[in-house]
Amino acid sequence: MPDGSASATDAAGYTVRAVADRLGIPTATLRSWNRRYEIGPTGHRPGTHRLYTETDITQLNRMIELIRGGATPAGAAAVVRSPTAAPGDPSSLLAAAFALDYRSVTAQLMANLRANGVVDTWERLCRPAFADIVARQLGGEGCIDIEHLLSWCITSALHRNNPPDRLRPRPIVLACTGGETHALPLEVLRAALAEREIGAQMLGADVPTGALTDTLARLERPADLVLWSQHESTALTSSVRAGTTAGARVFVGGPGWDVVILPAAVERLASLPEAVRQLG
Repeated sequence: MPDGSASATDAAGYTVRAVADRLGIPTATLRSWNRRYEIGPTGHRPGTHRLYTETDITQLNRMIELIRGGATPAGAAAVVRSPTAAPGDPSSLLAAAFALDYRSVTAQLMANLRANGVVDTWERLCRPAFADIVARQLGGEGCIDIEHLLSWCITSALHRNNPPDRLRPRPIVLACTGGETHALPLEVLRAALAEREIGAQMLGADVPTGALTDTLARLERPADLVLWSQHESTALTSSVRAGTTAGARVFVGGPGWDVVILPAAVERLASLPEAVRQLG
């Protein structure tokens, strides 16, 4: 069968033209990826026509998604050629972060999010990576910049992973207390809920108590309110009172609340999976 034919043989696979038409990309791109990155027909033998299998097409689809997500073709190919990083093995992610290769970091995060979901990616990949960075900082290594880069890449990947048009809005408000700037845990919770098509109101970092009161007043029915505090100094009981006064079901998360005496009705969230169960 000529290489330019759009036909496919079910027994052997699909021609370059058939695959290009199916994926909506030029045949020249497919040939370039095969030549440069070895992303092509895995069963090709010298002297025979290049025929792609369904597995090859799945691999190409993944590469296209990664590129659309911001990865370079070379970075996407590197992710596609290797098995998806198993959650809990952050070495490749850390290597890319310390190389300041934000495209590779983002590509790896996107691949893990799509393969394993938000909760597993956070619990078994991202959290261990941050633990490694903190251990290095305690050992005297200057890597606060790496912590910031990884946080930014995670937030970026989470936003790309769940388009808002598929979400069902719910009266769930996620907010850091006044003075608290560590919003990443709430971004992860927002994304984990979005994965279940639940849309939450994300207020982000450093939300004054007055602004929180205004938000709760705008909602037509009592909300579920999640307040995050990383440090004891930002564990503001005024934010808690704003929630209970508005009739919200109040949850608190983060180590800042550990030594704070809270009203009996306020629930502490000890982990991301628990938060998803409570709010989902």
